[in-house]
Amino acid sequence: RGYLDNITAIGPRTVGSPENEVLAVNYLLEQIRRIERESTDAHKISVDIQRPTGSFSIDFLGGFTSYYANITNVVVKLEPRSGAEHAVLSNCHFDSVPNTPGASDDAVSCAVMLEILNTLSKSSESLRHAVIFLFNGAEENILQASHGFITQHEWAKSIRAFINLEAAGVGGKELVFQTGPENPWLVQAYVVAAKHPFASVVAQEIFQSGIIPADTDFRIYRDFGNVPGIDLAFIENGYIYHTEYDTSDRILTDSIQRAGDNILAVLKYLATSEKLAKSFEYRHGNVVFFDILGLFVLAYPARVGAIMNYITAAIAFFYLSKKVLQPKSRAIHNLKKLFTAFGLTLTSWVCTLVAVLMVAVFVSIIGRALSWYTHFYVSVSLYGTAAAAKLILVHMLAKKFLYKNMNEQYLGDIFFDASLMIWSLVLALMTQMGLCSAFICTLWVAFPLLTKLMIHKEFSQKGATMQFIVMYMLGMFVPYLYMLYLSWTVFEMFTPVMGRSGSEIPPDMVLAGFIVIFTVILSSYFINFVYLVKSTKTTLVTLTTVFVVTLILVCSGIFFPYSSDTANPKPKRVFLQHTSRRFHDLDGSVVKSDSGIWINGFDYNGISHITPHVPEINDTIRTPCEEQAPFCGLPWILPVHFMFRLVKTNGYSASPCWYIWTHISVPAGPSHMSLYVRPREGSALSRWSLGDGAPVASLGGDYFVFYSRGLRAAPWRFWVELTAPEKHSDGIVSLAIAAHYFFGEDQKSPQLYALLERFPNWTFSSGWSCTYDLFVF
Repeated sequence: RGYLDNITAIGPRTVGSPENEVLAVNYLLEQIRRIERESTDAHKISVDIQRPTGSFSIDFLGGFTSYYANITNVVVKLEPRSGAEHAVLSNCHFDSVPNTPGASDDAVSCAVMLEILNTLSKSSESLRHAVIFLFNGAEENILQASHGFITQHEWAKSIRAFINLEAAGVGGKELVFQTGPENPWLVQAYVVAAKHPFASVVAQEIFQSGIIPADTDFRIYRDFGNVPGIDLAFIENGYIYHTEYDTSDRILTDSIQRAGDNILAVLKYLATSEKLAKSFEYRHGNVVFFDILGLFVLAYPARVGAIMNYITAAIAFFYLSKKVLQPKSRAIHNLKKLFTAFGLTLTSWVCTLVAVLMVAVFVSIIGRALSWYTHFYVSVSLYGTAAAAKLILVHMLAKKFLYKNMNEQYLGDIFFDASLMIWSLVLALMTQMGLCSAFICTLWVAFPLLTKLMIHKEFSQKGATMQFIVMYMLGMFVPYLYMLYLSWTVFEMFTPVMGRSGSEIPPDMVLAGFIVIFTVILSSYFINFVYLVKSTKTTLVTLTTVFVVTLILVCSGIFFPYSSDTANPKPKRVFLQHTSRRFHDLDGSVVKSDSGIWINGFDYNGISHITPHVPEINDTIRTPCEEQAPFCGLPWILPVHFMFRLVKTNGYSASPCWYIWTHISVPAGPSHMSLYVRPREGSALSRWSLGDGAPVASLGGDYFVFYSRGLRAAPWRFWVELTAPEKHSDGIVSLAIAAHYFFGEDQKSPQLYALLERFPNWTFSSGWSCTYDLFVF
């Protein structure tokens, strides 16, 4: 724990700052040298300080190009005295986002790696392969340092596998949420070695789908190094991830110990494994993997899973076809009844989804979005009860009008079979699509089918007896328990993300959609009870009452979205940039200049909750889009413009009442700059000296280049090549440069300081100064 406290005590470690480039590096080197002095003779320790310069393009955040200069990596190699040909890499990053101490992201991982290096170095047992510890100093700048290492460092060629330590929350259990690509032996290594496993192929497929606006160094090692690996991240309490509350005291010692136990065991296993040296021989094949309540991990080849899935689906279809054909004289009648129940079940799901999404839209329109952000139970009381009530209502009406006077046991049986049919079809479809998450469908086909076969006689008895209910619940125990466990993991990850996912997508609709999905899944084999029991009116009235009361309370505003509770804060994120802009024409003359504080509320509520505290910040100071300029003439630090509604959530004004100054006098060329390029009409950007030479456009068609540097970097020089028409009197390209001052005396102006002081304590307000200049060539 001492390592963690000492690293975070340095303060925010922004790339290019003395804290990151000098103080953090010196501390790491001091600890590494001490460990080297105390190591046994069985090991050789080598240390290298790398300061790479490079460039690459990435399709993250809509696509952009990254350029870095003289950033810092601290690299340590632990190997046998006789040397080693092959190596396993362990990666963390010691830099942090501006204005945050970065305890969980990612100082704790670097602390864990230091302790693992210390433990391994003191062992008298020699390793078979080398272990390379990369303390990278520029991950928050969108994965730059890992790119510099894997593409330029001489030790990178020996790496056969890696473990990446990350965070999407503060403490808790570290989740394995990405592996591979392919290389099933890596998952098996984790399964065998990890002492406290927590892993999910579902999380992997969700993360790699891109619906979470985040990425890790895993992508760089995979795409640019062609190296397989394991990606782990802390996921608990993501509400304070990337905020000032991400402090070392919030990370429990148990979490650190747990992570250390797991990573040490897996690294040691890989460093002594024969498979590491011949990893190319074990490359092919994906793996289905998931932990059972954190006790152990089940893992098996995806091809085996596919066979199991198809067999399970085939057995279910055989059972259903046999049911339909008995007796043969009623086969057509039975088939009609099954498909009617099948269609009605799907209809009830669609009606439920539409109804609940309508509630979410209504809540968003009246300005009560994120009412559940601090009080998660509100989302369950609002959307969960609405979903359950709607499902029951549809089937109650069907029972009353469509199935009037029909046998209750027959209806319960046919709707069970309809759910089984749906799950079997979904299982076959997901397996055909190659999704490893299809194992969930296998659980929802196999266990219900076994349950049905075991209590077939009870199904035929009159009424839902207590013995029948108990046996039914026991048969469904495994899929329900796993689904509840999985839903906890999904909501633990996703709910905090809604507070930093921009203003374009209504978070209530996203969360309501997830709740409907889980409600439908969990109710799929209990809907038949609507037909088995005499009445569900009491249940329906209770659910409706809870829903109505919760909706009234939400509309009244009693559930405030954010919290300043010191023990468990859930702040609103706001970014403020005191900006000075100048727009130049073709001959270099300034045709427009202004300055002001540009405000971004990082969630769907925008600035609406801040207006009562700072009346000047309201929707009347809307940000106009400079149509002739790339990215609307605004100094985006990253190309996340597509995540925001400019009109509603951003404030920019030159009003003299509180935007006092008109120009920022700061030294040129800070550590962070953004370059924006837009070819003029008739022109096209064909090549440039960045990345691989092929320009990559962002969403919207403009080009975005993210630049960062460490200390003593050379001037940034680059070229662009355009094709242009013969007549181009108004120029061939608009090029803008924004300079961002994230640290030092130039970071915040007096006006910015004064404004930040007025923000309520339930906000995390990150502010900096920047300049913006647009040129036409």
